[in-house]
Amino acid sequence: MNNAASARATLDAWRANGDDRANPVRFHLIDALDKRAAAYDGEARRMLDARVAQLLDAYRGDIERAASRGAATHDEDERGPLAMLVEDIAKSSSMHATSHAELLEYFRSVWSKVSAEKQLRDSLAQVPRNAGPLNSSSLVHRSLSLMREVSPGYFQQFLAYADALSWMEEMNGPGVIVAKEAAGAKKGGRKKK
Repeated sequence: MNNAASARATLDAWRANGDDRANPVRFHLIDALDKRAAAYDGEARRMLDARVAQLLDAYRGDIERAASRGAATHDEDERGPLAMLVEDIAKSSSMHATSHAELLEYFRSVWSKVSAEKQLRDSLAQVPRNAGPLNSSSLVHRSLSLMREVSPGYFQQFLAYADALSWMEEMNGPGVIVAKEAAGAKKGGRKKK
């Protein structure tokens, strides 16, 4: 029996025993790679067969670990179903909390990049068509473009900072700035009697 037939026989035997559930993803990968190898000849077939053999060896370890976990789980079953449920919920919630934090950070990062690119496009839209080299809109757009090329991280941080300042100014409202200026003018405009 050649290596390919041996690999197929091993996979079929594992499937019949239920060992394909020890690591379903890896088992499916080995099975798919073995089927694909059947379509090749020569050096390509030899390389694919060698890779299947490596994966089969690794999968034997998965089966042994699953068997030892099964024995340990059998011993733990004496604790009762409620204790096992509480443990499963605790494991699941700690895993979800970590993944939620990672997801939140990922979306913050993506949103920062998208927002920075939109602001760069908006700055380009404000540049007049025949703007001269000293046109302020053109200068702003060129400096933002250069900043993005030289340091994309700093570019995103800079625009986030500018957004925060703009948001704070809007939050205070234009009336607050006018009122402060008017109060300053009154103090300076008073005459001594």
